[in-house]
Amino acid sequence: MDFNLRKRTIQYIWMVWEKIFALLTFFRGTHKSRFGICTVMLKKHRGQAIICQDATVINEGEWVGELHLDNDMILKLIQSEGSGRAALQTARLLRESMQQIQIAFESQSEFRQVKALLGITLLHRGITYGLGFEQQHLNSGIFKRITTIYLRLLLSAMHPEGRHRISRRTEQLVPMLLIHSRSSLKNRFSPGGNHA
Repeated sequence: MDFNLRKRTIQYIWMVWEKIFALLTFFRGTHKSRFGICTVMLKKHRGQAIICQDATVINEGEWVGELHLDNDMILKLIQSEGSGRAALQTARLLRESMQQIQIAFESQSEFRQVKALLGITLLHRGITYGLGFEQQHLNSGIFKRITTIYLRLLLSAMHPEGRHRISRRTEQLVPMLLIHSRSSLKNRFSPGGNHA
């Protein structure tokens, strides 16, 4: 099979799987909102307490916003623009989404009790640059191992170089927890905040 055709087939299958997975996990949270290239699912934090750099503590049972990127949208950008331009456009779209999320945190009742915005990614050195996320390592255990495998498979499916990309940078492709406490999100993305 031609490499490009095989790659597109893998990407199509992956996107179908993601849609199925999204349906299966729909009831994990109580509320889901779309903000441009992002979706935020509100849920109660499970596991060990998370201590943020600004001293915010997220205890088990407290509300957080789980941040997800629209991988289908990113894939279409990669296919039409190439990986380099797609990364730049994704970063711009993500910044716009973060500004919309900050507005929702301030104005929508569903977000009133949310203590922080959380996401997990391998690309913490790339598209999140300049967005002010605090980064923390995931706790070792089965969740970290499963997350690492899943995200590496995702990157392999979506990136034009596929498995070659993974093999060259395996030691760098470690999932990180990205955090914006309610306070840091406001300071970074509210009008007049620190947008540097």
